[in-house]
Order: sequence, then structure tokens, then C-alpha cells
Amino acid sequence: MWTEFLLTSLIVVILPGTGVIYTIGIGMAQGSWPSVAAALGCTLGIVPHIAAAILGVAVILHTSALVFTAFKLIGIAYLLYLAWSVLRDDGPLQFTAETESRPLAKIATTGFLINILNPKLSIFFLAFLPQFVPADTGAPLPVMIGLSAIFMAMTFVVFVGYGAFAARIRRSLLSSPRTMTWARRGFAAAFVALGARMMAESA
Repeated sequence: MWTEFLLTSLIVVILPGTGVIYTIGIGMAQGSWPSVAAALGCTLGIVPHIAAAILGVAVILHTSALVFTAFKLIGIAYLLYLAWSVLRDDGPLQFTAETESRPLAKIATTGFLINILNPKLSIFFLAFLPQFVPADTGAPLPVMIGLSAIFMAMTFVVFVGYGAFAARIRRSLLSSPRTMTWARRGFAAAFVALGARMMAESA
């Protein structure tokens, strides 16, 4: 059971999503420590979804089309805001050599909002966690909390790795204005694509 959980979790965490894109972008735009803050914020952003799944609140999102759609539209609007701010170079991701580092707390807050505004995460954990709780477990709650803690730790470590890699190529990125322009466009397009994918999803 543990091996299956760890392998499945690793695959889920590694797959590119909004948190991965944001963490890589921060690493490329501002360096290692800001990318750690981004990874932390994204990791903390899944806590409410895990709590909702454990408490059964995610069922409401799954069964109420109105609530799910409203939550989803807020998330899409935030992703589009990020895309627009990247293109304007006045938001969380600024690909200019003169950019001053944003406060780590703000970077983490943006990462937190990116994940908390994705309603699919609550439904994912609602379906994901119970699969790895043994049927004969007398107290499933501690088991689910333990599994959630492992998933979060794995998320943080993997995201920090993504950010560190991005930070290593930051110097070559900043030395080329043309590369910075394409990086800005690429990340804006990625956020728009993620928003479009979220729009196409249903509860």
C-alpha cells in the first residue's frame, strides 16, 4: 500500500500544473530563495483541499454544479490575471534584469492562492486518499492525515527541485532580452492554457 501511494503521489506531483509553472517561473525570474517561498505557498495551498476532502466538504463541490462553477470561475480569473500581469511585467513574475525581488511572503501568498482556487484539488483528494486507507483500519482519520502529510512533504521537495533547476538557468535567461521576452510570453500562455483546461473540466 505504501509503495503504491508513494509512486502514485510522485507521479501526480511531478506532472506540470499551476503550482509547478508558478514555482519554475519564480525560480527563473527571481532566484532560489524566492522559488522556495513559491514552493511553500503552493504546498500550503493544498492544505484546505485536503482538509475539505477529509471532512467531506469536497462532496458539496462535486454535487453542486453552481458552487463548483463559481469556485472554478474565480480560479480561472486569477490565472488570467497572472497571465496578464506576466505580459505587463508588473505582477508576481517579472522577467527583467532590473527587477527587485518581491517579498517572500507575497510570493508564497500567490502560490497559496493559485492552489486554493483550484476546486479540482478537493475532489482529487476526496477520491485519492481513501484508496490507500486499509479497509480494516479502526481509525481512518489519523491514516488520512498521515498520508496527507507525506503528500505535502513530497510536493514541497519536488517543487523546490523544480525551482532550484529554474534558478540555475536564471543568469543565462537574464543576459538575453530576447529570451526574457519569450519566457514572459511562454509563462503567460501557460497560465492561459491552464485556465482553459480548468474551464473545460466539470465536477
